[in-house]
Amino acid sequence: MAAVKRKVLLTILYYEKAVLNYEEDIAVYTIKAADDPRTVNRVVIYRPHNNIISQLELISPCVYTIFQFYAALPHPANIPVAILHSLFIKGDTMSYELDKDDLEASVLYPDFKYTTVDQLLDILLINPPSPASAAFG
Repeated sequence: MAAVKRKVLLTILYYEKAVLNYEEDIAVYTIKAADDPRTVNRVVIYRPHNNIISQLELISPCVYTIFQFYAALPHPANIPVAILHSLFIKGDTMSYELDKDDLEASVLYPDFKYTTVDQLLDILLINPPSPASAAFG
């Protein structure tokens, strides 16, 4: 069987940082925060230090992974691209500083061992879960 050749186009690698969290970790933190008197009438921010990563840092270990970028995508195929643009180009998850009164979940619950970006990549690349109906296809 002949190898399939694919074109890879990376126009610009962005250094803007983003926070990547595993859905199950967000669920655990949310349940913990729901019963915690420290979180009453407060916003809990899910931004574990080890899960803050740039696009360049994210793809550097995956240089052999094939990426395809399209100039224009019809709806709904453009939604994942729009989310990635928000995360890595605009830096929306990291565009503000935490102040001393903010509650960050991994600091609030240090006993919970959240899934790191490296562990999340292992899950998604080695044994990916079946996509849900609202997940990217």
